[in-house]
Amino acid sequence: MNTKCKSVLRVALVLVMGAIGAAGAAEKYPNKPGRLILPFGAGGSTDIIGRIFAQRFSEVWGQTLVVDNRPGAGGILGTEIAAKASPDGHTIFTYGINQAITAGLHSKLPYHHLRDFTLISLYATMPNILCVTPSLPAANVGEFIKLAKAHPGKFKYASSGIGASPHLTMELFKATAGVDLLHVPYKASAQGYTDTMSGLIQAFFFNLPGPMPHVKAGRLRALAVTSAKRAEQVPEIPTLLESGMPDFEVTVWQGYAVPKGTPQKYVAAIHAAMMKALESPDLRKRFFDAGVSAAPQTPEAFRKFVEAETTKWKKAIDISGAKVE
Repeated sequence: MNTKCKSVLRVALVLVMGAIGAAGAAEKYPNKPGRLILPFGAGGSTDIIGRIFAQRFSEVWGQTLVVDNRPGAGGILGTEIAAKASPDGHTIFTYGINQAITAGLHSKLPYHHLRDFTLISLYATMPNILCVTPSLPAANVGEFIKLAKAHPGKFKYASSGIGASPHLTMELFKATAGVDLLHVPYKASAQGYTDTMSGLIQAFFFNLPGPMPHVKAGRLRALAVTSAKRAEQVPEIPTLLESGMPDFEVTVWQGYAVPKGTPQKYVAAIHAAMMKALESPDLRKRFFDAGVSAAPQTPEAFRKFVEAETTKWKKAIDISGAKVE
């Protein structure tokens, strides 16, 4: 073989190896930091638990997942942003109970909570907790109901927005107990805690993790949790079932979803990273300390779960008479 031919072959070999290397680099995933859209404000339970999980998930996934809080309209604003985001596998959405609720509460939404997303898995479940301002003369649910009935329309309750689980939980409570309370929606749950501690607001239902430190410090008085059994983190607080409200059970949940059209290989990689993250003893301890339980699922099981939750909350909305204000 002459020198010219050898040179041509060497060039060809370099080009082929370069192409193979480039193809391998193109397949690397994730290849940049990710964006985690979280549809509620900083300081609330969705944010607290979302950040705990995002930290461990990032370590397993191999890239930083940057939390992007997009509160507004009970989670609708952030959900719309996520639904319209690029399906490149680097945008992940904190998909929670409010998706199932708003689907039944609003006749028109700028997205469809099932068709516009690929659901990946749950990662956490928790109860809501009923708290009142410490100055209110009510030591239990029965006393709170009696007091509220004696002062119809006088007491105000906080929520994290119209259509969020704290709003619908209280509306269901109102319908079940036969009381009249004024709804005050907040853009961020943390401000609702503060105003209840000060007495500006008299009561609320919020996800357990956010109020729990204030309850333990005596800044809020807890009357009940919405789970079927008492929460292990606050075993002294009874359930609503124990407090004379049969069939009143609400479990709050959070998971991950991605915009529709995200390649299946990326969906599988995100799910695998979630499952590995949820195996971490350190994460499970941090979850427990915060008031939640780990809840891994397959994508198929998660979708069926959301479908069932959507049906359940539509019935609850009809029973409570809750409307978009």
